[in-house]
Amino acid sequence: MDQTERLSLDQVLDKISPKEYMGSEFQESKLIYSVIGFIPACDMVDNALVISNLGYMLSQKGLNTCILDLKVFNPNLYHYLDAKPNKKGSGLIRVLKSDKVDFREEIQATKYERLYLLSPSPHDLIEEYLDFEFDHLEHVINTLKGMFDIVLVDIPNNPPLEFCLGAMKFSHIGFFTSTERIEATSNMIRLLDFASSVGISTAKFTSVILMNIQDINYDHKAISEFGLNIVAALPYVKAAYAYSLEGKLYVRDNPLINRYFLKQMRRLTDILCNQ
Repeated sequence: MDQTERLSLDQVLDKISPKEYMGSEFQESKLIYSVIGFIPACDMVDNALVISNLGYMLSQKGLNTCILDLKVFNPNLYHYLDAKPNKKGSGLIRVLKSDKVDFREEIQATKYERLYLLSPSPHDLIEEYLDFEFDHLEHVINTLKGMFDIVLVDIPNNPPLEFCLGAMKFSHIGFFTSTERIEATSNMIRLLDFASSVGISTAKFTSVILMNIQDINYDHKAISEFGLNIVAALPYVKAAYAYSLEGKLYVRDNPLINRYFLKQMRRLTDILCNQ
């Protein structure tokens, strides 16, 4: 049973359109765990590919979905969602700098219904993001949590950066994205150990999404031996990456979608919807 089927009649009657929802008073999400973080464990993964397609599938379930791109040094999710890049000094950096900024002016509405994006500008200077602290990020995430049913966070794997550890701290559920590389497992364990050493709970970041599976002799058991759980395994699909170059969503725009890829994406969607 999906999220919309579980709503009571009164909640359905009170449901408002996404545009109206953006302008309404903040309200708590109906999901128990509404802030979902994604961290790359190694090279050759593409968080933006998973998050953009997953965000679309969640929005099709009737969930008002916001994607938060925290890759402040190299944002790219705007391209995957075929949105215009923010102008310098707008978007994420504005809401980080002041708690008086109207979020509705900085959040981008994509061309997909119920799917929104809060992203840094690719024109911002790198040094502008070095002085923010956990409190700044907490304000942003808590505000988005109140505005939307679910928030998907693209987290950079850069432990010294507050946007990495802060996002891990304020996420309700976390996923590592990984490929079949020998260093992937050790990278995940090292990051979890470091986060734990500074007082951040790591129990929520024990799920792994394998990407670009290519039927090689890789020891997947090594991941589970360290207490990590593989929740989805996405095959390498050339067309999915080709579509992303054009700003298209593979699960929406490709009429010949890989059935196993779609099955695994639906599995992720159900995990997040059926809380």
